[in-house]
Amino acid sequence: MSLDQQLKTGLLIALGILSATYIFWWIRSVRRRRDNESPADESRLSGTPSLTQLAIGFGANFLDTLGIGSFATTTTAFKLLRIVRDEIIPGTLIAGHTLPVMAQAVIFMTVVKVDPLLLALTMAAMALGGWMGAGIVSRLPRRWIQAGMGVALLLASASLLMSHFGLFPAGGAATGLPPARMLVAVAMYFVFGALATLGIGHYAPSLVLFSLLGMDLHAAFPIMAGAGAFAGVVASMRFLNKGRINQRAALGLTLGGIPGVLLAAFAVKSLSLDAIRWLVVVVIVYTAVTMLRSASAERQRGQLSLTPKEELS
Repeated sequence: MSLDQQLKTGLLIALGILSATYIFWWIRSVRRRRDNESPADESRLSGTPSLTQLAIGFGANFLDTLGIGSFATTTTAFKLLRIVRDEIIPGTLIAGHTLPVMAQAVIFMTVVKVDPLLLALTMAAMALGGWMGAGIVSRLPRRWIQAGMGVALLLASASLLMSHFGLFPAGGAATGLPPARMLVAVAMYFVFGALATLGIGHYAPSLVLFSLLGMDLHAAFPIMAGAGAFAGVVASMRFLNKGRINQRAALGLTLGGIPGVLLAAFAVKSLSLDAIRWLVVVVIVYTAVTMLRSASAERQRGQLSLTPKEELS
């Protein structure tokens, strides 16, 4: 077995260990939170996911595997259907999508050729960025999170339009990068990991990045999924520790999402995504505007609630 094959095998084993660790951590968090919740809270935050939550997980991860992304679609569904409070959407979607992305990573790493060293370094960089970002986002006020997600949704809709009209750079044929370009990719993946904790997906910016660096875009998929899986685990652990997720909705994303990944990866041979992209863009833009208006209203309520004494303090 060559050194590259050994490194890729080691990464796959690491994904398996990380998955088991994450499941254990999640179960422990659920038990600890259940002991501390009131009955009213428990019925809302934990328990068996609804069919709607399972359907959101299936649809978002199905589209994610095909390259559309899951963060914007999940945020849109949660906001429009009022399933999850705005301030805990980031933690909920990251915790819920982590195991489906793990499944994507295993599939893409097995069937797509990519430089294992680049894969390992981007995984580590995004995990570190995710750890740091989750520590910040888990303490942000509600309106800041609403504003951040509103901007993230607008960026996501713009990237989908760019993809639809073929405005991304063409890319190249390389499955790896020379040292200088590899350093650029690693640095950007640290940034992507931090931004992901605010609900800003990294698939579209990753495709742009690797296109500009001259890589084959097929090789970008195992990097995007593998790095997303590593970052998702470490970020989710911080959100779980802070109690900033809706356990029931996150479980729905996971249980519905894994079949969505498998169907998209193995059963779908050809599917026209043009109409789907347009529909997703329209709904995402509407949700972004709604999120930004909610942030503005939250800010105004906060100002009106201040007494003269509080304003001076």
